[in-house]
Amino acid sequence: MKQGYRKGIIHSNIQIATNIYEIKLSPCHPESDSISLTMEESGFQGKPGQFYMLRGWELDPLLPRPISICDISDGIITFLYEVRGRGTHIISKLKKGDTLELLGPLGNGFDLNIEDKIAIVSGGIGVAPLIYLMKGFKGDMDFYCGFRNEAYYLDEIREHVDNTHISTEDGSVGHRGFVTDLFLPKRYDMVLTCGPIPMMNRVVEMCKDKNVPVYVSMESRMACGIGTCLGCTIETTSGMKRVCKEGPVFSGEEVKFND
Repeated sequence: MKQGYRKGIIHSNIQIATNIYEIKLSPCHPESDSISLTMEESGFQGKPGQFYMLRGWELDPLLPRPISICDISDGIITFLYEVRGRGTHIISKLKKGDTLELLGPLGNGFDLNIEDKIAIVSGGIGVAPLIYLMKGFKGDMDFYCGFRNEAYYLDEIREHVDNTHISTEDGSVGHRGFVTDLFLPKRYDMVLTCGPIPMMNRVVEMCKDKNVPVYVSMESRMACGIGTCLGCTIETTSGMKRVCKEGPVFSGEEVKFND
């Protein structure tokens, strides 16, 4: 196991929509070492917007996969992920009782010290880090969810927010079209968003037009997850920044989107 990585044992790993999976893990450590573990070492930690590097194989593929924290509760950490390549395909085939290697929590997340009325705007699997944010926030909150066709986690979302606005591109659930068709930034004091680059770019433009602060959770291919390799840099108004280290959460105004 690589330095800094720890093992987690799979509690469940289920498909919740086409190519979308929910995996739950509990800490895995040798019985002989359990007495000497600190609280931080014995359970999973992390803030909304942070992520873990996950690895469910030995040598190939070479790189682990960065996956945002979806929830941490009762000693169980939950991730939502989309099967996009070999790594996530391998993870999707793991069963209850199998183990994964994890490194984290990594990156800078969302600031929950917010008392204003906020909107959360998600697109597709970008909903994942916003679920954990939603559960930890105590103020007024509306959730805007955009999906290609199948919608998921809606019952969970509705339980924790004031209003839910749903769109699907094919019209199978909610509004037919894009989630930005429904979004009205002037209603809010702050906006938090995660999803496809074109969607986030549009959300930022809409918020700028109404002078509403907006924060974006960026996604990038990563190798190390700790800022060493510089493989996840993005262009900002103050130069190149690392998604894994200075992000994933950035002020929307500082990100130079290249969609």
